[in-house]
Amino acid sequence: MAEPRRPRIISSRSGTPKGAMQDAPDQETGTPAAKARSTSPKVTVTPVPADDAAGTGNRRARTDKESGAPKSPKAPKAPKAPKAQSADAGPGKPDGTWRNWRNLRSGPPKAAAAGQSTGGGAAGARVLAFPEPAHKRRRRRAWLGVAGTAVVLAVVMALALFSPALAVKKVTFTGNRLVAAKTLQATVAPLLDRPLPQVTQADVDALLAKVPQIKSSSIEARPPSTLLVHVVERVPVALLKTGVGWIRVDQDGVALGKVADQSKVPLPLINGGTAAIGTPTFRAVTAVLATLPQSVLGKLASASAKSPDAVELQMVDGKTVVWGNASDMVLKAQVLDALINAPAPVPVNGAPPAPPVKVYDVSAPLHPVTR
Repeated sequence: MAEPRRPRIISSRSGTPKGAMQDAPDQETGTPAAKARSTSPKVTVTPVPADDAAGTGNRRARTDKESGAPKSPKAPKAPKAPKAQSADAGPGKPDGTWRNWRNLRSGPPKAAAAGQSTGGGAAGARVLAFPEPAHKRRRRRAWLGVAGTAVVLAVVMALALFSPALAVKKVTFTGNRLVAAKTLQATVAPLLDRPLPQVTQADVDALLAKVPQIKSSSIEARPPSTLLVHVVERVPVALLKTGVGWIRVDQDGVALGKVADQSKVPLPLINGGTAAIGTPTFRAVTAVLATLPQSVLGKLASASAKSPDAVELQMVDGKTVVWGNASDMVLKAQVLDALINAPAPVPVNGAPPAPPVKVYDVSAPLHPVTR
């Protein structure tokens, strides 16, 4: 059976059937490829230097145009080689993307990292270690010294606060006259066997508050085991009559103990008894008595006041002291002390002796009057 004939396509350039160029045998070699080479136009490619591609090439093109020479045919572009598929390329990613993503995860290559650390030098360059500045070393040493000192102090403080070697074994008192030492020792007994650094002023004040005769106190530690307490007692300034006897009171009216025999206590008696404590006249009288020296206070028998501005004192020998109000009390006390202790005047030229003084008026201390 005869083979069917294929259609023949006529080329627009040479008029030769396309199928004939491909299928007809070459006259010389008898192959279609040889026939194609003989009929294809010959192309000559002239390379242009890189430095002349922009300037000289344009000037040559203008020269060829002026001379009427035919233009050189353009060199055909070489086909781009297909990119080789990288082993790191992942599914759905172009070549290199997968590799770049892995590089971002793993960091820069070792060679690049070494070059950056040495300032971009050659591979294998040594990294220079610069010495630490002197001021930084001194600062670090200073901080270490401060930290070491703080640790040592903390240890010493801990030992001092909790060491049984510093426990209180003995408590001594100074300044006490009204209160017996045995009473004070029994009062502060809870402080015994407590570490000496843990005893505070508040602890001592809380215990001594039970003793009314103690007005204030201050403590002093005497290592290893002695506590010294300086007490300030309240000063009794008067006596108050009670149902069965008398009591001593200070300027604030605090009771400082009972008295069985009034004659044995050199203190004046305030009229009104315990009911007068806290009244304005009582505070005025006790303020005057607290200002007087002990030499004058021991010579008084009683004290009274019709009002806070009219205080009077009665002496044991029957003399009266007109005090007045609460102004200039220190000066009044000095003037009164001088008048009481002044010697009796001596008569001059046979004059009769002066009558005895019965009243000392110091209400105006700059102009005292005796009569």
